[in-house]
Order: sequence, then C-alpha cells, then structure tokens
Amino acid sequence: MGDPIQRLKPPGNITTRRTERLKPPVVFHTKSSLSFKNGPSILYHNASHKTSPSSNWQLDRWRVSQNLTLRCERNAMFENVSGFDSFSPMIQDFLYYRHCRSFPIILDSPDKCGGDDEPEDVFLLLVIKSSPKNYERREVLRKTWAAERSYKGKVIRRIFIVGTDGSGFQKEKLNKLIRWEHQQYNDILQWDFKDSFFNLTLKQILFLEWMDRRCPQAQFLLNGDDDVFAHTDNMVEYLQSLKDNNGSKHLFTGHLLKGASPIRNPNNKYFVPPQVYEKKVYPPYCGGGGYLLSGYTALAIYKISAMVQILPIDDVYMGMCLAAMKLKPDSHLGVKTLYWYIPSRQVDKYDPCYLKDLLLLHKFLPSDLYFLWQEVRNPNLSCSDT
Repeated sequence: MGDPIQRLKPPGNITTRRTERLKPPVVFHTKSSLSFKNGPSILYHNASHKTSPSSNWQLDRWRVSQNLTLRCERNAMFENVSGFDSFSPMIQDFLYYRHCRSFPIILDSPDKCGGDDEPEDVFLLLVIKSSPKNYERREVLRKTWAAERSYKGKVIRRIFIVGTDGSGFQKEKLNKLIRWEHQQYNDILQWDFKDSFFNLTLKQILFLEWMDRRCPQAQFLLNGDDDVFAHTDNMVEYLQSLKDNNGSKHLFTGHLLKGASPIRNPNNKYFVPPQVYEKKVYPPYCGGGGYLLSGYTALAIYKISAMVQILPIDDVYMGMCLAAMKLKPDSHLGVKTLYWYIPSRQVDKYDPCYLKDLLLLHKFLPSDLYFLWQEVRNPNLSCSDT
C-alpha cells in the first residue's frame, strides 16, 4: 500500500480545493438507513480469543473495504476483549460501534458557504459543538461572538454541529426545536446519532466530511464548544497577521497539552481503558474547548482520519491525526481552555480589561457570555496599565 503519509499529502493551493477536494483513501458510506443488529464481525474475522481491539485494525479494515460496504452493525466480537464485561455501558457501546463513521444527515446547510455556483470567500468558519438541549447557549452565541458578519472586510460564518438526544417524546421535542432553529437561522448540521461525550469524535469527523463537500474554501476555522467566550474580532486580526498563510498552509493552535496520559480511573469522565488506547502517553494536542486551524489542516485531518482509529476523546483524536501526518499543534497564549490566571484577587475574573486582548476562554454561562461580549467591545472601555 506504500507510505500512507505520502499518499495522503494535502493540497498546497487553497484556491483549487473546490475541484480537487481531498478524499479519504477508503470511503465507508451507506446510502440506506442504518442497521443496529447483531451481525458478523466487521473488523475482526479471526478474533476468537481475548485480544486488543487496536491490534492489526488498519489491515483488517483495508481487507474489509475491498469486498463490502461498511454498515453500522453492532460488532459483537468486542465482547471477546479482555475486561469487556467490567466496562460501563457507555464504553461498551463505543466499542460495539467504533467502526461506524457514516450516519444520515437530518439537517443540512448546503449553501452556508455560498454553494458550488457562487462560493463565498469565507475567512473564518465558526464550528461550534452543541447538544440539542443547549438552546439558550446557541441563542446567546448568535447575538454575541458567533454572529455572522464581516469584520475588517473578512467574512465570518457560523455552524452548530449536533446529534440527537433523549428518547420517545423528549427526542421528538428536541428534534422539533432544532428544526425550528434551523429554519430561522440556517446554521445547524444535525446527524442521526446519539449526541454524547463519547461521540464527540464522530461529530468532528462528520463535520469534516461536510466541510469537504460544502465549504472547502474556508480559509480558517474556530472549532469550539458552545460555552466558551471567543473574541472573534481578535481572532480575525491574529489570522490576518500571519505571514505567508492565507489558510493554504498548516495551522493548528490553542491551549497546547504535551505528555498527557490516558486516565485509567473508571470513575473519571475521561476514563480510557488500555483496551481502547494502549499507549501510555497521548500525542501533543490542543484542548477541545476551542482551537484555531487552517482550512488546509482541517481537510488534511479529514483525509487522514480514514486511517486513524476513532478515540472517544475528540481533542486527543485531532492530535493523533496530526501526529499521523507529522504535523504539530502549536500553543497560543491567548487561548485558555483549562484555566486562566488573574493577577490579583482584587480583580474580577470577568474584568473586560483582562479579557479584551485574549482569544478564547472556557467556560461561561450564557448570561456571562452576553455580558462579556458587550463589555470587551465597548468603545468607551478604559483600562489602566495596572
């Protein structure tokens, strides 16, 4: 098969993306409705003994791709994995359907970036991970930092990415809410999969697939949560200041984490057992609360992702894809996704004079986001050197 990195080199000219789009080497799409029934092993044909789910998975996946279209069927062979019975239902469910990467799209926004006939010159695409129930957060973001507008001549566009939540009447209610929002704002992408913490990586992959089809010309992206404060005006200025990079070269920057280890405590939200990720250290990655990346890098990640096994921690997975391409994430001091330092106890942590020069902070209530956005953009704001 040759060197996968050489075969997956992303394009160098951003202006040709619409006609020369990046395509994954192995495409696993299904045109029919998804089947969630017990069936033959999808990835492990000879897994009759206790084994690691990561061993030889790329070779197995390549073999499968030669003779069948991958359907989202439950891979019962994972029950043979050592320790499977001790895992939480969430982890078991993740392993059962880890191979699933294609889900029906419920809500689309095909003209978000202008469409094929008249593509819009999108400078910054705001890609916001949200949950169907987070209506208040989305409403505040539309009125504040995620407002679609032009700043200093650069076009900013917004898209929320969601799955489905709840069951029965609750699920029906939330789907109606999302549909009504989308009818009004045309800013939601929704797929028919369970919106959960362990499916955030799937959400990212599905978005990148959408971007490759609908918005490959976007120069830069902010990928973030719906509870962050993002100073998007500052982001435009920062991105404009980059030398020799109009989005056609590698960029991936945020709150950089190096040497982080998988959490093996089953009671922790971020618990990842060795059966899911064997290595003792994660590759460098940027905190998933929010990071900036170029269109070039986003499409390169989409292309390589077909060969990188899904990990439930989405920001780590982005780091894994970068590492597979020998690209590095960078640190930006203006992005604080884990914590931020206030120089004095006499200063309010929401003081606009401290926040006005940063790019992104995590996390905030909707009311605090609205307050801060008004304050940091107040033309009469006066800040002393002290």
